[in-house]
Amino acid sequence: MAYNLQSLITILQQILHPEQIHWTFDHNKPQLESLLQKAESLMQILENSSPSQIASLESQIRETTYKAEDIIESQMVHQMLSNPDSKSLTFSTPDLQEVIQELDSALVFLHDLTRDLQQAAQQLESVKLVELEEKSASSSRSKSDLVGVDADLLQLKDRLTNTEREVEIIPLVGMGGIGKSTLARNLYDDPNIVSHFDYRGWAAISHVPNIREIMLNLLRGPDEEVSDELMRRGDYELREILYKRLFGRRYMIVLDDIWSTDVWDEIQRYFPDNNNGSRVVITTRRSDVAEHVAGSKSLHHVRLLDKFASRDLLCRIVFGEEDCPDNLQEVAAKIGSDCSGLPLAIHVIGGLLSKVERSRDVWENVSINVKASIVELDEQQFSNILSLSYNHLPIHLKPCFLYMGAFPEDYIIKGSRLKSLWIAEGFVKSNGDMSLEEEAEDYLKALVERNLLLVRRKKSNWKPMSYSIHDLLRDLCIRKAYEEKFLNLKDSMRSVSVNSYSEIEDVRASPQLMSLARSFICTGEEIIFPMFSISRLVRVLDVRGIKYKELPEEILQLVNLRYLAFSCTSGIPIGISRLWNLQTLICGQEMTLSLPSEIWEMSELRHLRIERIIQIGEGYKIRFVHKKLQTIFFIWITPSLISSGFFEIIPNVVRLGIYYEDSPNIEIDLSHLGKLETLKCQSKLNEDGSCFLNKLRFPCSIRKLTIFYCVLSRSFLTTLCGLPNLEALSICKCVYQRDGETEEQEWEMTERDKFRSLQYLRLQSFNIVRWRANDTNFPKLRLLDVIRCNELEEIPSGIGDIINLQGIGVRGCGASVVASALQIQKVQQEEYGEYDLKVVIMQD
Repeated sequence: MAYNLQSLITILQQILHPEQIHWTFDHNKPQLESLLQKAESLMQILENSSPSQIASLESQIRETTYKAEDIIESQMVHQMLSNPDSKSLTFSTPDLQEVIQELDSALVFLHDLTRDLQQAAQQLESVKLVELEEKSASSSRSKSDLVGVDADLLQLKDRLTNTEREVEIIPLVGMGGIGKSTLARNLYDDPNIVSHFDYRGWAAISHVPNIREIMLNLLRGPDEEVSDELMRRGDYELREILYKRLFGRRYMIVLDDIWSTDVWDEIQRYFPDNNNGSRVVITTRRSDVAEHVAGSKSLHHVRLLDKFASRDLLCRIVFGEEDCPDNLQEVAAKIGSDCSGLPLAIHVIGGLLSKVERSRDVWENVSINVKASIVELDEQQFSNILSLSYNHLPIHLKPCFLYMGAFPEDYIIKGSRLKSLWIAEGFVKSNGDMSLEEEAEDYLKALVERNLLLVRRKKSNWKPMSYSIHDLLRDLCIRKAYEEKFLNLKDSMRSVSVNSYSEIEDVRASPQLMSLARSFICTGEEIIFPMFSISRLVRVLDVRGIKYKELPEEILQLVNLRYLAFSCTSGIPIGISRLWNLQTLICGQEMTLSLPSEIWEMSELRHLRIERIIQIGEGYKIRFVHKKLQTIFFIWITPSLISSGFFEIIPNVVRLGIYYEDSPNIEIDLSHLGKLETLKCQSKLNEDGSCFLNKLRFPCSIRKLTIFYCVLSRSFLTTLCGLPNLEALSICKCVYQRDGETEEQEWEMTERDKFRSLQYLRLQSFNIVRWRANDTNFPKLRLLDVIRCNELEEIPSGIGDIINLQGIGVRGCGASVVASALQIQKVQQEEYGEYDLKVVIMQD
């Protein structure tokens, strides 16, 4: 598919924009404008064409578009490196004319084809697929995942919680896509299972297991990030820590997607048999592996759905709680049956059907295609079923879906990172008043609704945070990307992804092919790759796993970069402004960093994320307003920075981190930042107990607030109640000071202290002793986490009266805090008959 047209359009729009200041044109501007006009016209036709209509032109459009990109970007890079002071940009007229003519011929062909099809459509209107408005399907999916497996759930719950005291291995066996992981996940998160076990751990294994990653995943709590302390530990230390953490506890471990007996033999020694009913659940496609682990009698085979369950699952995916219309019942049953009982296939086809017209003719048209893809029950045929959903994707979503093939199996990627990568690659189309990030967010939502992406983790406000892709769908990505010359290939490399030394060697063996690569993503750690000089056209360079002492000078020659992520102990070097196209800059480093003042000359910057504190140098001067800048972490606040008007030049910032070491003598006014949604505040605890937060003015737009190492007063916390959109509040390692007192601290909330929109509250290492609150103070609270609050006596009983409350997490607190949480749960069950409240108790 010629989706790469959008990338070409993005490049042309940038260099032809009337406000751009980097280029002037001697005589090529009319040709470039003609090329842009034809590319936009062609894109518009392609967006409204079916795959079958343009199949014969795919190769021509793709090759022509690649050629045009290479001509334009090669000349731009050559000009910037050979004569950086010159702004005159000149192209070879014959080369440009050739690609214009090739696009023009495709345009003429499609115009004629469209005219013929419009005439035919008047007679065949009933079978025409019609895209409807985007609509959310998340609520229906969450209730449809386990259609047809009630008996499995009951049987497995009994095996997990029965009185058998020896550690038991429970293998879930079945073909790819049949729902083994979904079944395991629902068991893992079941409230009765959660309360039954003292410790739970989950790790994805996959084809190429990484023992260190497995240990880290088993050691982190559910929905938590791996701590810096664990990351610093050696491999054998991690294994010892896991054994000690499990010893004496009743634990449940899930090892998802085991492919070999070797990895089990390596891991199982760290699971002690405490003779207390611990359980280990594994999922695998291979019966021989399952039998090796637990013996043939212990296997639980996950079966394909019968025709009735297949139909019910399909209807729930498409219609949610609504009933399937009578005129679609028969064809729905047929489509479900044609998917041969494979839940993954049903989910993906359901995602497709949720986007088309709810008419019998349209559904029967889809049914014909599904049936044509089924010959026999094997994974290749199911891949053909999945291809249907890819073929019917809107053209702008296809590259975004294929991009997931660049990441390893079971890889979890944050949505913010994925969106920045898509934007840097030029996949995202600018549209009216919406930012590129907002457009990309809609792309993510659309792929999730079509069941092509899985939401793996959620933010504290329950919005999706991280995503992954099913391994069968990843196989589809790789196959389609190969067909369309998208990922690592033997004859062309536009997007290069490596995860191991062997993959590095494959790339190293073909340096000439790297010369046209536009992205290089390294997901492995500490892999040396000194070949950046031959990838002069690269737009994306993500090598955050490679640890540099100093950023290689050759990277500063990659003037076409839009996205750069790296780790470096010396920080960001002088000369970074050479990368004037850069949109996203991510730097992981070990110490406080002084940014070179030239970085504020980079007008394209959208996201600046440093893992430690950023100290803006004294040479900083306001040059222009950074309207595109949306993310900055962490800025060291100084009086001179505030007085210079720094916060006035970032009016559209959405995510901001600030650090202050001493109490400022002037006000920090952020109230004008009307788009600021996420704010992290950090300071150095002062001996005099002063609180810089009292001088901080917030915008009403704040949705997520995180506060580290700060002194908090009662008046400040009352001020936070006035933030109308605040949904998530985290107070970490802070000191509460009530009216200047330092003795037993009591956070007493009055009736006027109401967090109107707060859904998530996290108190971590907070020194309050007594906390008095009730449901009127937190009317919308859904989740409360209390972590290492060693001085806290109890969680207020009134918290249990909150109607929306779904969970309480307690970790590393005293026995009285644990008892109060369990008492709240007990009252909910005994007095109100509510069993939905989850209480999770974890010990450090």
